[in-house]
Amino acid sequence: MSGHTIDIWLRDRARATPARVAIDFDGRELSYRDLDDRSDELARCLAHGEVVSTLTGNSPEHVALFFACAKAGAILHPISWRLAPAEVAFQLDDARSDALWVEEEHRALAEAALALADVSPRTELQPSNSLLQAPSDSDGLLLIYTSGTTGKPKGALLTHANCFWTNLSFDLATGVGGDDVVLACLPQFHCGGWNVQPLLAWWKGARVVLERQFEPARALRLIEDKGVTTMMGVPANYLFMAQEPGFASADLSSLRRAVVGGAPMPVPLLEVWRDRGVEIVQGYGLTEAAPNVLCLPPQDAMRKLGSVGKPYPYVEVDVAGDGELLVRGPNVFPGYWHDDEATAVALAGGWLHTGDIVERDEEGYFFVKGRLKEMFISGGENVYPAEVESVLHEHPNVADAAVIGVPDGTWGEVGAAFVVLVRPTAEEALLAFCRERLARFKVPKTIAAVQSLPRNSMGKVQKSELQVPV
Repeated sequence: MSGHTIDIWLRDRARATPARVAIDFDGRELSYRDLDDRSDELARCLAHGEVVSTLTGNSPEHVALFFACAKAGAILHPISWRLAPAEVAFQLDDARSDALWVEEEHRALAEAALALADVSPRTELQPSNSLLQAPSDSDGLLLIYTSGTTGKPKGALLTHANCFWTNLSFDLATGVGGDDVVLACLPQFHCGGWNVQPLLAWWKGARVVLERQFEPARALRLIEDKGVTTMMGVPANYLFMAQEPGFASADLSSLRRAVVGGAPMPVPLLEVWRDRGVEIVQGYGLTEAAPNVLCLPPQDAMRKLGSVGKPYPYVEVDVAGDGELLVRGPNVFPGYWHDDEATAVALAGGWLHTGDIVERDEEGYFFVKGRLKEMFISGGENVYPAEVESVLHEHPNVADAAVIGVPDGTWGEVGAAFVVLVRPTAEEALLAFCRERLARFKVPKTIAAVQSLPRNSMGKVQKSELQVPV
């Protein structure tokens, strides 16, 4: 019997506290017994090792499917419903999807993607008579696509063991207890939607107030009405809540701790929440590390402004000669899905190469100074310029294109594109072209026409010389 598989968590919890509420979703309560029974039903529809893709919002049924995959040894591949059909089709083909679970709201997107895809996954889950094959620690559990500098997303495979250890380390650093009420707003197509609080909460027997999507006013009401004790969000979530007219008077007395990730938390925003008596736990992670790497406890938030903290338990880090943060430990993924070349680069020398440049102070606290990769973070979502540039290059009037991330008061960073045109084309026309082919958060906020792009002697675009018009 494997000791670090996630199916055990729900089975044990259903036996120990069957009547306790596991999920509170829009007025509907699902007990641990209910969740265990439903996931058993779905597990009988799955086969060991197959890839189960999904296009769905957050829901109890999606949670049940996750645990069904855990029990059957299948791999859950949650696809962002924010993507364009061509992007969804790419993921289905690259993942070699065996099954596609589609929520009715996203049926049109799924049909458009399937029309473009080469694979033909089954879209109905039917029970079979075959016996379940117990999963092992090294079996894949989550397949999360993360874009790369080549412009095409790569599937990061997370195993049962990866998820076990990242949740254990999170618990030891800033845990969840059985008496906690967890507000879960992050989308379940993100690693953080599972491995930053929700899975740990279900391991511990806590109540998860699961939200289909984040709405700031509603989140404030839920904290008061449900007695929420802890939550996770990206800085934009906390910004939008703080901007709500009712924030100053909202009853936040139950909220003992708030976790933030996805991007650095602005100091003024930290102070706003601190003044409301809420502890903010900041951290750093990436999907390939499942995702937890560094954590800054709330007592150090103001003393170490700008820091992303120290390593979580069981996580080892180092700094390469060029300043790149390196990570290793049982939380680090085994590699990219069917991409040995990218895996060899990412895990060269036995360390996960994060692509982020860091500095470490005399007390061992880390500060992210920049990125080897050109990725920027917009509203907690990773945006890779090469992917956006490749779309711009598809436009017949665009001869050359470069995209950079620029500061934005709402989203942290947004894209600014610079294009060389072969014939005059309105900015709005180019933006509309991008909207048809890219998720909204990837679409540049501005597109400026320039005579040429600055390049060095090797022909590489010198993005540091690009200036956004004021």
